[in-house]
Amino acid sequence: MSRQDLRSDETESGKAGTGQARLFFTSGGRTCLIHADGTGLRVLEPEAPGQATWQPSSFLPDGRVLLLSMEPRRDGPGRPFEQYYTQTPTHLWAYDLERGTLEELAIQERMVAFYTPQLLLQGERILMQVCRPGYAQIFNMRLNGSDARPFTGPAEGVAYGFSLSPDGRWIAFHLASPQGYQIWTCDPQGEARVLVAKDPDHLSFCPVWSPDGQWLLYQDCHHRSDPGHDWSDLRLSRPDGSEHRLLTQGQAAWFAASYGYPGNRGGGSNVPAWTREGQILFPRRLPGAKVPWEYQDQRPDTDHFNREFKPELARGGTQVCRLDPASGEVAVLTSNTPPGWDFRACESPEGSLIAFCRAENGGVPGLWVMEADGSGQRLLTRGLEDQGADHPRWLPL
Repeated sequence: MSRQDLRSDETESGKAGTGQARLFFTSGGRTCLIHADGTGLRVLEPEAPGQATWQPSSFLPDGRVLLLSMEPRRDGPGRPFEQYYTQTPTHLWAYDLERGTLEELAIQERMVAFYTPQLLLQGERILMQVCRPGYAQIFNMRLNGSDARPFTGPAEGVAYGFSLSPDGRWIAFHLASPQGYQIWTCDPQGEARVLVAKDPDHLSFCPVWSPDGQWLLYQDCHHRSDPGHDWSDLRLSRPDGSEHRLLTQGQAAWFAASYGYPGNRGGGSNVPAWTREGQILFPRRLPGAKVPWEYQDQRPDTDHFNREFKPELARGGTQVCRLDPASGEVAVLTSNTPPGWDFRACESPEGSLIAFCRAENGGVPGLWVMEADGSGQRLLTRGLEDQGADHPRWLPL
């Protein structure tokens, strides 16, 4: 990575802060890095020919980051999402952020063009989604791509939203099947499966293990009355399915983030996050809140967004809140006048800071940081050329 890849305002103070917490985020389809004090903005552009996009996945034990790259889209625009996205080749890399070295992974015994990493396992193995036209299947394989073993069957549905238990012995995931979205747990080989949650009237999404490994946190969306999955409630279940708790009511959490304006829009699922102390960060909606982007249920999905911009209908917003799952107490961490959309809160590795995104109605989000108690809120960046900043993720210390 050359100095030309860094933004010109990476000052001496920014370089001196390389030991402080850093974040990945996305802006204008590109992945960036920034220090927690707003210095050192850097665009991630590894030197590999023919790649259109890059995004971080997880971190190897040696500190290198797993990157997923995608070549330019192989079809013309207008085709349904499920038809075109599996035709575009992807690549998996191990990237040294400081040295700029790049090593391609998963190239041995390659089965199809479209691989997406799902979960890094212990022992130099990974769960990989292998996509063929019409279906996707999960394989447990070595990082070099060899010794691929089926984790799910080809006719089960689409499994994603994987989470590894703190002790590394169990995996939780959701399965989108003809019977609905279900929550499962199993061992790293896909065996010893336990069905945790299943209800055709409820979309159960993206389980995340609690820090002590005793609970799974996931979202519960009433998808029949909310086909755009705008809202959800938060649920807890024991990993063996023996106990279930509803933490919020009235579809209180913002589930499907949608923001921006025509020509510069974005989104993606909001996933609640655990803190190190076993609290939960989530975006709680204000009463009557409605986003500017209205979901179009009957429109063919050619972009995986499928919404119409109607700013005249927008109102309210969301607040980042911290929920105590034991007592049910909710502490409001962010608030604005007029209200806006605060979301994607995540705690720094040492627990002292919380990063989040903030967008106005019809606007693109900025990346913000605050103290763990909600004080000291400050804007880090609005992204490259004010294109917005989304999907923050802390780098491990």
